[in-house]
Amino acid sequence: MNEPARKRGRPRLLDRDVGLEVAARLFWEHGYEGTSIADLTAAMGIPPPSLYATYGSKENLYIQALDYVAERESKQWLEALNGNMPAYDAIAFYLHDGAARFTDPERPRGCFVSTAVLQHAEKSKSVAQTVAARRELALQTIKARFDRAVADGELAGETDTDALARFYGAVVQGMSAQACDGASSETLKRLADIALSAWPWPEARRKKTAS
Repeated sequence: MNEPARKRGRPRLLDRDVGLEVAARLFWEHGYEGTSIADLTAAMGIPPPSLYATYGSKENLYIQALDYVAERESKQWLEALNGNMPAYDAIAFYLHDGAARFTDPERPRGCFVSTAVLQHAEKSKSVAQTVAARRELALQTIKARFDRAVADGELAGETDTDALARFYGAVVQGMSAQACDGASSETLKRLADIALSAWPWPEARRKKTAS
């Protein structure tokens, strides 16, 4: 007698946050295009159907992992920028915090968002655009803090707040890249201090400091 055919069950699902932690580390270390579905499922210990059932697709998983990491990584510097500390102190915290985080031996080097998917194949254009939009949002957050600094007299009225935000954003991206190349936290902190020395103090503050 033939045994009755077994009914195919639903794919086993993985705890969402556990999977995001695993996926984020793989994407962070190997990039979006350098991480395959096979890499992800092997690291998670699940078959491909379970991955698709939980996250939808590789691209969806990447975006969810990006959100998962960004929420944790950006919490403190966003609080600094949106809080009441002087703009200079907020940016100093942002840079020095980055120098420490980008070189933390307990996590992958660099910043997951700052240098993610900069070069990509055409098939990855959508995810690259999504990451670029996140970087632009971060720049606009910094610009908004500088706009507030102009209104409060911390920066001169003629300050180009967009260019200033992009300058410090470029510094952070460069710090991330150098961390990936092996730069130490001390090296990045010195780089941060040089960037801070370019802070465009109002004329009255400069004269007071010089006297």
